Amino acid sequence: MASHHIFFFGLLALSFSLVLATDNNPLFDICVADPKGPVTASGPLCKDLKLVHENDFFFTGLHKPGNTSNPLGSKVTLLNAQQIPGLNSLGISFARIDFQPGGINPLHLHPRGSEILTVIEGTLEVGFVTSSPDYRLFTKVLQKGDVFVFPAGLVHYQKNPEHVPAVAYASLNSQNPGSILLANTAFGSTPKINTDILVKTFHLDKKVIRHGQQMF
Repeated sequence: MASHHIFFFGLLALSFSLVLATDNNPLFDICVADPKGPVTASGPLCKDLKLVHENDFFFTGLHKPGNTSNPLGSKVTLLNAQQIPGLNSLGISFARIDFQPGGINPLHLHPRGSEILTVIEGTLEVGFVTSSPDYRLFTKVLQKGDVFVFPAGLVHYQKNPEHVPAVAYASLNSQNPGSILLANTAFGSTPKINTDILVKTFHLDKKVIRHGQQMF
């Protein structure tokens, strides 16, 4: 009997961990985000159903390239409940990522969502790193039509290694997956992280650390 109880509670714990790993399941057919309402821990409040219309589930313009004229040479165009109010409570979001030749989507992670990426044009080198203690790198060069998955919470990147632009579409299983850029977090925080901490963390000279902080 004890073994049955252990098995039952093990399954129960597993089910809770799976539920907590994703957004909550919707309680209604639709819960269009109310732009005038407050934002709660579960997301924006629902718009009055009588005021909902087709355009709440619609977005146009994703065919237009993003502006990649920046030091990274990339642009992420994110579609979430702010751009498509009908996405609210559905636990999904979508993005177009444009890369100029040599452009990167730098080391970052999504704390609240896994990502599946499809190359639409060009070539991308992609990869992610597992957590402690292994820190194993999984990397792949993708061509047009190839698909790659980035597990939630793991540091990952994309780079265009070619001399022509590249485009990718990405879906995430959260309406607010979040994005934490490692360099911005370490060097661009407000207020700045103590230089000595960064020196010991990255094993770099203090002058290099200060230069990095000045760049963000």
